[in-house]
Amino acid sequence: MRAFEERIGYHFTRPELLVRALTHPSVSSPNRKDNQRLEFLGDRVLGLVMATELLEHDKQASEGQLAPRFNALVRKEACADVAREIDLGEVLKLGRSEMMSGGRRKLALLGDGMEAVIAAVYKDGGFEVAQQMILRLWGQRVHQVEDDARDPKTALQEFVQARRESPPDYVQVAREGPDRQPIFTIAVRLEDGTEERATAGSKRLAEQAAAKALLARLEQKT
Repeated sequence: MRAFEERIGYHFTRPELLVRALTHPSVSSPNRKDNQRLEFLGDRVLGLVMATELLEHDKQASEGQLAPRFNALVRKEACADVAREIDLGEVLKLGRSEMMSGGRRKLALLGDGMEAVIAAVYKDGGFEVAQQMILRLWGQRVHQVEDDARDPKTALQEFVQARRESPPDYVQVAREGPDRQPIFTIAVRLEDGTEERATAGSKRLAEQAAAKALLARLEQKT
């Protein structure tokens, strides 16, 4: 836990907040609270920080320009990317079933955990401290967000249409986990058989992640 505090650049005066932020519902009990309420709060803190930073960074941008940039910075994929960089999965407290199913690598769990950690820092140190941590961890993403603001599925479809090819096909290839927390694996395929797969806690997130991976692969070849 101390090593994790070093990675996020903040030391808790109330370490129980960090413990709660890292406790997944699969191990919660009457005597141990999980991170769901903190996740709810952290999502709002992150949103306020990013909205403020985008407005300050580009004072001429319209709401229509700011909205996709904002969405790219606060969506689960962005939170999960940051979580991976700070090895948040390593310190998550998970139930046996989640550990056995690779929970420490799941996009949804990492994204939720990142939001909960943000809320824990906010409750422990206040808004300015949380703001500083968020901007430090998100780093250049904030000022390079224009490149990531496109919806991956739309961008992929535009790419293949420009090559006069058929639209990509999305196929669910697997579903795991309990009904209340399913994990979907989606494959996106082109007519020539090129394919990428991704796994997430919803079909939409898995489709977007698969589309993003395939688009990056195609763009590398051009």
